[in-house]
Amino acid sequence: MGAAIQLQAGDRTVRLSSPDRVFFPAKGYTKLDLAQYYVAVGDGILRALRDRPTTLERYPEGISGESFFQKRAPKNTPDWIPTARITFPSGRYADEMCPTEPAAVVWAAQYGTLTFHPWPVRRGDTEHPDELRIDLDPQPGTDYADAVRAAHEMRAVLGEHGLTGWPKTSGGRGMHLFVPIAPRWTFVQVRRAVIAAGRELERRMPEQVTTAWWKEERGEKVFVDYNQMARDRTIASAYSVRPHPHAPVSAPLRWEEVDDAEPDDFDLVTMVKRFAEVGDVHADMDEHAFDITSLLELSARQEQDHGQGDMPYPPDHPKMAGEPKRVQPSRARPEE
Repeated sequence: MGAAIQLQAGDRTVRLSSPDRVFFPAKGYTKLDLAQYYVAVGDGILRALRDRPTTLERYPEGISGESFFQKRAPKNTPDWIPTARITFPSGRYADEMCPTEPAAVVWAAQYGTLTFHPWPVRRGDTEHPDELRIDLDPQPGTDYADAVRAAHEMRAVLGEHGLTGWPKTSGGRGMHLFVPIAPRWTFVQVRRAVIAAGRELERRMPEQVTTAWWKEERGEKVFVDYNQMARDRTIASAYSVRPHPHAPVSAPLRWEEVDDAEPDDFDLVTMVKRFAEVGDVHADMDEHAFDITSLLELSARQEQDHGQGDMPYPPDHPKMAGEPKRVQPSRARPEE
């Protein structure tokens, strides 16, 4: 696998063992290619991860081998990488790594981390999200073009409530919109704001968009996955490499690029070239902190006028106040 080498990442040198290990057999991309990619886009991915508790999606032998999600910071985490304690819905907790410099990302790549899953909070306040995240997930029978149409209309919904979303590809067929917000609201409140925006999008595009939690009710539509805003649910960060044969990455976009972009355009090689040419197109996100009061007021109106209250949480969450029964419609008894 070749002798270990040293890589310069920001102000630090990071040791990389087995640099020749192939991580993406279809393309021949190696562990060194992965690490060098993260060096090249270091400023961009650090902007997405800075001070955020981050779960690591690791493939120590490459995408052909076993993988796992590592929530707790590894025992060998260097003392220059800070951690933050986060609490899971079960009441248990973990100390997760919080990157504060590019070398932390390269250090994680040394251990086979392809994708970084940051919480929507900072280590200084892990109870109040500072990002509202919208996941537009095309269901079978739909594709990226359908997600793009939904994203444009969601942009309009957000704009009517004084919010701006920054778009990126998911690294698959979907799209993500991130809205920087003031860290004033709880996970429950921010999730309800996403539900409100999703329901409004569904009202405007009933044949193309759904908020139905149960797959049997979604049809061939784009699903607004509101539970990605629930506690302990994360979305792959901008610039993260995804574990698919062609090594795609989650690519930040300008709104004027969304229509013409193709998810396969952005991979471990092409993103390096793009980043060198245009830099981080989401670099200004941290300059904003929007107010979600208007979306929460919309949520209240939806419940008062249309009886649209809370929606089901993921199955591993404890039962939440006001949540409807978690019963798959086809299995529900008449009284349910």
